[in-house]
Formats: sequence, structure tokens, C-alpha cells
Amino acid sequence: MNGHLAKALPPRPAPCWRCRIVLVAVLAAIVASFAWLGLDLSALVSAESMGHMGRFVAEFFPPDLSPDFLARTAQGALQTLAVSALGTVLAMAAGAMLALPASGRAGWPAQQAARFVLNLLRSVPELVWAALMVLAAGIGPFAGALALSLHTTGVLGRLFAEALENAPPAPERALREAGAGRIAAFGYASLPLVAPQWLAYSLYRWEMNIRMAAVLGFVGGGGLGQMLYFHLSIFQQAQSMTVLLGMFALVALVDGASGWVRRRWGA
Repeated sequence: MNGHLAKALPPRPAPCWRCRIVLVAVLAAIVASFAWLGLDLSALVSAESMGHMGRFVAEFFPPDLSPDFLARTAQGALQTLAVSALGTVLAMAAGAMLALPASGRAGWPAQQAARFVLNLLRSVPELVWAALMVLAAGIGPFAGALALSLHTTGVLGRLFAEALENAPPAPERALREAGAGRIAAFGYASLPLVAPQWLAYSLYRWEMNIRMAAVLGFVGGGGLGQMLYFHLSIFQQAQSMTVLLGMFALVALVDGASGWVRRRWGA
């Protein structure tokens, strides 16, 4: 009986020496990083450090729930929501326009030029774009919306182009052979195939832009981030905690709304 079971069992796989070497190399890189940066974890978890952190966290409670400050927080949340929505909508339009040549529909030179622009836009982080837009457009939500739209255009444009490249060409080719124009064939054949993907990508980026819009306030992008930076800089931790709670509520609201839209439209 035992002999039959031994024959039925699959042979033991050979040890993956490459996996072990990679794991050892990653662990060695982590240890070397700690050593080179001079990070002292013992000081971080010492009793004195833990006491300081405990007192610092305690200063955030209770949050400031006065009606006036709650109204200001709500206004900042609406501004953050508007910045993220405007930046995402602008990026959707610009990304769709660049995705058409980036997918090869206008020839090889246009494809390479569009891909270069998309790579350039998404290679620059949102915070860097925000710093540049603050210099160009001034401090405020407009600079934050422009920064989000520029970076998100690079991301969505590349995703949109890949969706177009992976779409089956047969429906659009059939319409072209039947006499339809290029725009009509694209609108009735390829666009309905990629529209759910485009919507899903856009909603996902909007969720990310909500979080990033709050961070852009630290460099003058307006909204909750600018409020948080202001109150932290003057050591008003109770007000800062209220702003943090507003950020959490806004992100949770947008995540829920985005999930409902994806389920509703099958994106």
C-alpha cells in the first residue's frame, strides 16, 4: 500500500537555487541599506522615544469639532474633491487624444512622438508638477488641478493606448470595408470595446488623485492638504486631526462611489 502511494505522489521539485540567491541578495541589500543610512532602530523603540511619540499622538485628541472649523474642513474637502475631479477629467480628455496616435493609428512617427510625450508627463511626479504649476499659475487649487492633469494624462494615455492596441481590429475593419469613415468606424466598433476599460482606469486614477490632491496642498495646491500643512506648522494638532478625519471620510466616500459606478456600468 505504501509503495503504491509513493508511486502516486509527484516527484519532489528540484531546489530553486536562483530563488534562494535572489532572496539572499534582497536581504543583503536591506541590511546594507540600514548600515549605510545609519538607521538606529534601537533608538526608535526606546522607552524615551516611545514616550515622546505617545505624547505627540495624544495631542491630536480630542479633534476640534467646533461648527466653524467643521464648516472650514467641509469647504476644504469640497475643494480637494473639485481639484481631483477636474484634474482627472482633463487628463481623460488629453489622454484619449494622445492614445490614438500612441496606439499606432497615425503612423510610426506620430506613435513615437505621442509615446515620448506620455512618458515625459508620467515620469515627473505630481509634487514636482505642482511645484512648477505654483510658480506658473500661483498658489491655489488651479495649480493642483493642473499638476494632477499633467501626470494623470501620461498614465491614462498609456493605459488607453494599450487598451486600443489589444482591441480586436476585425469590427472596425469590417465597417471601413463597408464604406464607413475612419471616425465613424472607430466610434461604432473600437470605442465601445475599450470604453469599459477606459472608464475603469479613469475611476481608479480618480481614487488615487483624491489622495494626491490632499498631498499637493503641502506645496500650495489648496484643499485639505493646505489646511493640514498650515495647522501642523503652528502646532494645532487638534485642528490637524479634524482635517485628517475629513481626508479619511472623503477618500472613503469616493471609493464607495467609484465602486458603485464600476458595478453599475460593468467597468
